[in-house]
Parts: sequence; structure tokens; C-alpha cells
Amino acid sequence: MFESIQAAPPDAILGLNEVFRNDPRPGKINLTVGVYKDESGLTPILDCVKEAERRLVAKETSKGYLPIDGDPDYCRLTAELNFGAGHEVLESGRAATAQAPGGTGALRVAGDFLTSTGAARTIWCSVPTWPNHPKVFEASGLQVKNYAYFDADRHGVNLDGMLAAIREMPAGDVICLHACCHNPTGADPSPADWKLIADAVYDRGLMPLLDFAYLGFGTGIDEDAVALREFARPGAELIVASSCSKNFGLYRERVGSLTVVTKDVDTAQAVASQVRTAVRVNYSNPPSHGGAIVRTVLGDAELRSQWERELAAMRDRINGIRKVFTQKMSERLPDANFSFIEKQIGMFSFSGLTPEQVDRLKVEHAVYAVRSGRINVAGIMPSNVDALCDAIAAVSS
Repeated sequence: MFESIQAAPPDAILGLNEVFRNDPRPGKINLTVGVYKDESGLTPILDCVKEAERRLVAKETSKGYLPIDGDPDYCRLTAELNFGAGHEVLESGRAATAQAPGGTGALRVAGDFLTSTGAARTIWCSVPTWPNHPKVFEASGLQVKNYAYFDADRHGVNLDGMLAAIREMPAGDVICLHACCHNPTGADPSPADWKLIADAVYDRGLMPLLDFAYLGFGTGIDEDAVALREFARPGAELIVASSCSKNFGLYRERVGSLTVVTKDVDTAQAVASQVRTAVRVNYSNPPSHGGAIVRTVLGDAELRSQWERELAAMRDRINGIRKVFTQKMSERLPDANFSFIEKQIGMFSFSGLTPEQVDRLKVEHAVYAVRSGRINVAGIMPSNVDALCDAIAAVSS
């Protein structure tokens, strides 16, 4: 039965990580997978997470199933984190939130919900976008199309091209937007730009789906939520797929949520029932542990404050190493301009490296990056930044 099955191609990012692990060369550098690393190269467990787990172990009395749409307190607290406590969207009751296994799980449920209800058939993704976006949406039965986003010459957002593309999209289509810390470019619209984008999306009659995976990794919690809160206008409809995997360091726990904002309470209740149906035929109900950690931290003032400090420390490390990298590259290649690296935000950057240069980095210097030139800035550390800059200078000559 299985003899005719061909091997699937390796994942563009995770497959490269496998090659890196098998590389025996000392001093190898991994800039591929989007996971935060501290200055020692570890993905740490936050102290607030450790304390929350200690409390959970002491008080937990059951391993029974969660409801189909997850822990209600987790859903409430994460929605408040995203929109802001007391936001009209939440106070009006016109938002339906479901716990999901990571941001990816939330995206898949969103796609299944859209196709199963017939709400939409086409979704537009930025060029470039996270490579898994089109795969997840196509698996849900959505047709994926693309819109202009990045200006490679300026290393920034192509706002004019983006707005022009939005104005040509058919009404009723869905547009996928990175709410902050765009993956893979690290280039985000300004708050003023987001207003223009939201105006264009709603004027065209499109449904915004915001992938909100990196809250707190850019500038700050409220600052990183500016796009979401711009779209969350009175009476507006939108979809938000969010993740706590990154900002809580809970990658393997798969912690996310899906929020669908509707026009009124009755519609929200109908949507919630359809989301539960999509969840039931997919993974039935979400895992508990990661969500319980987030609920415990966000629900306790002391732990919440500790989390915000630890999140700020991660953010400051990323922004700090961007400055160091930019300075060292300017010393090695004074005629080149690397200032855009410092201006970008989040874990990722479109470095400007060509596919051929990326290949040479891997073969000649044991430096691993995605062939598009996208790098995980968190993979740069004080211990490897000089070697990395030397390698980039060598392949740039």
C-alpha cells in the first residue's frame, strides 16, 4: 500500500536545522529556527514560569480534558493581554476566544472555520511571509494569493505597493497580516502606516486575519499591539491568531489562542459554536499545561510584573545585539550600509544576503541561515558575533 509513496521534501527551516545539528565543525553558528536564545545560546525557562509550574504541581488535582475551546480564564486573560483590559471588543461580548495548540494551531482552526462555514475562500499573504502560512491555509482548503509587502532596496515596508494591492483585492477575501515583528523581514509598518492599512482593508470589505506571534519582542507590550488595536474598531470584524510560545518561552508547550471579533454578541456566540466544531474534528480540545502556566502568570500581579521584566530583558538583548552586529559589520565593510538591521525589530531580519552568499556561509564558515537571507538575530551572541561578521565580510567580497 505504501510502496508508491515518495519522501516529502524537508521543511525549509526545520530541515536546515537538522543539517546544522549533524555538522561536526566547532564554532558553527545557527541563525535558522525562530527560537529565542540567551547570551549563552540557551532557550531559557523564565523564572516566572518556574514559579507558576511549582504552584500548579502543588495544587493540581486532575488531568481531565479541558473544554473544546479551552480554559475560560486563559482565554479571557490572553484576550485582555492582546486587546488591553477593558477594551470595547471584550466588554461588548462580541469576541469569541478559543485556546489553541500554539499560534499555528490557531491559524489552522481559523482556516478550517472560514472554509467550513463558507465565510471565505481566498486569503492573501505578504511577500515574503512565514513559509508555513500558505501551507497551513492551503491545508484548510483556502486559496492563497500574495500581496506586495517588502522593499528589498530600502530594506523596509513597501507601503505604497501594499496599499495598491489591497485596493485590488476582491471584497470578502481575507488578508493575513503580521501584527508585529514581521517574520521573516523584521520590518513593520509605523503606527501611522497601520491606520492607512486598516482604512484600506475595511474600505475594500476585506477580513483581516492578524498573526500575533511576537507580542513584546519588538518595542513593548502596548507598542507591539498597535496594529491589532487599530483594526479593533467599533463594529469591525477581524480574526486574531496569537501565541504565548515566544513571549513566555513555552515553545514545546504549544500555547496559543484564536479570537474572532464579530459585530454583535449573537454573532459571536454563533461563531464560537462553529470554532468549537472546527476544533472538535481537528484535535478535539487543547493541551492544558502551557495554558495553565500563562493563566497563572497573567492572573497574579507579582508574577505578571516578573514576566514583564523577563520579557523586557529578552527584548533588550535582541535589540542590543542588533546594534553590536551593525557596528561590527560597518567596521568590516565601511562602504556597506547595515543600519537597517538596527532599525528592524523582533527576532528576524532580512539581512540582504543573497542565496549564493548564504550557501558560501554554510559551506565555508559553518554559518547556517535560510537561503532568502532571513536570519534569527537571537542566534547572534557575544561569543560568535565576531566570527559571524568575519564570515559575512568574507562572502561579501
